[in-house]
Amino acid sequence: MTLAERIYQTSLDLPEYAAREALDFIEFLAERHAHGEAAVVNASPSDETLRQEALEHLAGVRIDWGGKPIPDRNALYDNARG
Repeated sequence: MTLAERIYQTSLDLPEYAAREALDFIEFLAERHAHGEAAVVNASPSDETLRQEALEHLAGVRIDWGGKPIPDRNALYDNARG
């Protein structure tokens, strides 16, 4: 059984609202995949240049923590999450 057949067979057991949701998701994935591939095919060297310039700019961005060192970055994230 192919993957498409498995998706179809599984969808037969779903209630109507869930089958519609599954179809919406599959269509979303198909659209995203089509746009993603088109973006890669249509990318120009200037797009890559702009991306590299943005990355270089971000590498130079510094945040002023008021002179306070951050000894344990993971603990900082854990505390922020609660």
